[in-house]
Amino acid sequence: MNYKHYILVLLLGIFFIPQTTHAQVDFNQKPTDDLGNVEDRFQEYFFEALKQHGIENYQRAIDALLKCKQLNDAPVVYFQLGKNYNKLKNFGAAEDALKRAISKEPENEWFLDELYDVYNQQGDTKKAIKTVKQLVKYHPDYRQDLASLYIKNKEYKDALKLLDELDKEFGINADRDYLRNQVYNITGRDEDRIENLQERLDKNPENETNYLALIYRYSETGETEKAFKTAQKLLEVHPQSKLVHLALYKFYLDKNQREEAIGSMEIVLTAPEINPDAKTKVLNDFINFVAKHPEHEKDLVDVTAMIDDTKSFQTLVELGQYYLKLDDKPKALMYFDDALKLEPTNFSLIKDALLLQIDLNLDEQAVVRSQNALELFPAQPILYLINGVAHNNLKQAKKAITSLETGLDYVIEDPKMEADFYTQLSLAYKLSNNISKSQSFAKKAAALKNQN
Repeated sequence: MNYKHYILVLLLGIFFIPQTTHAQVDFNQKPTDDLGNVEDRFQEYFFEALKQHGIENYQRAIDALLKCKQLNDAPVVYFQLGKNYNKLKNFGAAEDALKRAISKEPENEWFLDELYDVYNQQGDTKKAIKTVKQLVKYHPDYRQDLASLYIKNKEYKDALKLLDELDKEFGINADRDYLRNQVYNITGRDEDRIENLQERLDKNPENETNYLALIYRYSETGETEKAFKTAQKLLEVHPQSKLVHLALYKFYLDKNQREEAIGSMEIVLTAPEINPDAKTKVLNDFINFVAKHPEHEKDLVDVTAMIDDTKSFQTLVELGQYYLKLDDKPKALMYFDDALKLEPTNFSLIKDALLLQIDLNLDEQAVVRSQNALELFPAQPILYLINGVAHNNLKQAKKAITSLETGLDYVIEDPKMEADFYTQLSLAYKLSNNISKSQSFAKKAAALKNQN
C-alpha cells in the first residue's frame, strides 16, 4: 500500500469510527437500521475503485466512485474521482472534482497536489502558479516548481527573486542554476549572470567550481582577458587544479605561449578526473597545433604514449587522421586498428583501414578484413572492390573475379566506382589468361572514364 492509499484508509477509518463510545457493542447483534449496510456498500465500492485504479481501469474506478458519491459525499471520493479523470485526460471533470474536494478540505496537500498536476498537464501556468502558492507552505520543493512556473509565464523578475531566496536558504543547487541560466539566456542578461557568479566567488573564494563557472561565462561573452585572469587566480588558490588547464591551454595557444600551452594540454590529457570527451577535444587542438608547428611533434608523441590506457575511440581516430595528413600511413593504420578494437562495426573506419592496407601492400590482411566486413555489410560495393584488388595483388584471379562480379551488382549510379570494377576485372581476366574478356572490361572502363 503506497503512502497516499495509506492516508486514504486512515481517512476512511476516521470517517467511519464513532467519535465516542458509551457502552460496549455486541458485534453479533444485527444493526437496527440500514446504516451498517450503507457503510458496507460504500467501502465495497470504494475499495473496488482503488483496485480498478491500481490496474489502470480508470473508467471502472470512476463508475464505482460515482456509486460511492450517492452513498456519501466525502471529500476523499471527489479526490479519487479527480485522480481517475486526470488519468483519462478528462481535465475539466478532474478540475471540478478536485475543487469540490478542496472546498471540503482546503488544507489537504494531496488534493492541491493533484489539482496542480491537472493544470500542469494542460499547460495552464496561471492556475498552476495559484495552486503551487498554496502548496509551498507544506514543502520547500514546491518553491522551485514555482520558480519554474514563473519562467514559463515570463515572470522573470519573480523567478530570479525566488531563486535567490532558495540559494540563500539552502545553498547553491545545480537544478536551480539551470533555471537561473534559462532566465539569463532568454533575457540576454549576461551582465547579471556574471555579477551573480562574481558574488558567489567573493563569498566563497576557495570553491573551484565558482572560478570555473566564471571562466566559462567570461569566455562565452568574449571577455577572454578576464577569463584568463580568473584562471590564473584559480591556479594561485589551487595550484594542483587540473580542471583549470581546460581553460588555460586555450589562452596560452591564443597568446602563442607554446611551452605553457603544451604543459597545460599534457596535464589535461593525463588527468584521470577529466572526462574522455574533454580530452578528445584537447587532443584535437594539440594535433592541429603540432600540424602548424611540427617541431613539437615529439611532445605529441610523448603525451599520447602516456594516455594509451585511456584513449577513447574518437581520440584514436583523430591520431590516425593526424598521421594520415603527415603521410605516415603505418602509424595511421596502427591507430585505426586500435580504434576498431573499440568499435569493430564502424563502417567508415573499416573502409579507411582497408584502403591503407591496400596502399601498404598488406593484401593478405586486407582479404581477411574485407571478408569479415562483408559479413556485416553485404551490400557495400567498396568492400567487394577492395577484396578483389587484394586478391589481384596476390595473383588469385579466380577469387578476385568472384568478388568483383558479385560487387558490381551493388554499384548504383557511380560511374567512377563502376570503372574501377571494370579495371580490376580486366586485370583479373588477364591474370587468368582470358585476354578477350580482359580487353572487353578494359574498354568498358575506358568508356566510363571518358564520360567523366
